[in-house]
Amino acid sequence: MGKGYKEALAEAQVALEDLKERGDEAIGGEWDDTFDKELFTPEEIVASDLRVALISELVKARNEKGITQRRLEELSGVRQPVIARIEKGNISPQIGTLIKMLAPLGKTIKIVPLPSAQ
Repeated sequence: MGKGYKEALAEAQVALEDLKERGDEAIGGEWDDTFDKELFTPEEIVASDLRVALISELVKARNEKGITQRRLEELSGVRQPVIARIEKGNISPQIGTLIKMLAPLGKTIKIVPLPSAQ
């Protein structure tokens, strides 16, 4: 089934920390560490991290299968421009759309407890 939720979330958190450490070298490097905490609740931050991890896993699965966005359109019925916007993070997919995209990649969605809920 591939990586679990915890591993994907950990990777997303490592990537975020790397961006923060690089500071001005990274795009948007002036991001103040407290800025996100002032604007977003902890729940919103977790939800955003989960979205990033989910989309990252989707792109990774597509690339591992060697499937282009066009081919995924043919296999899933989800139009390529929509796939591109989802992969760029410009839109959040509906659950049905996500399931349509994951099935041809041999993936599905699994509900698991959050680390803090265990």
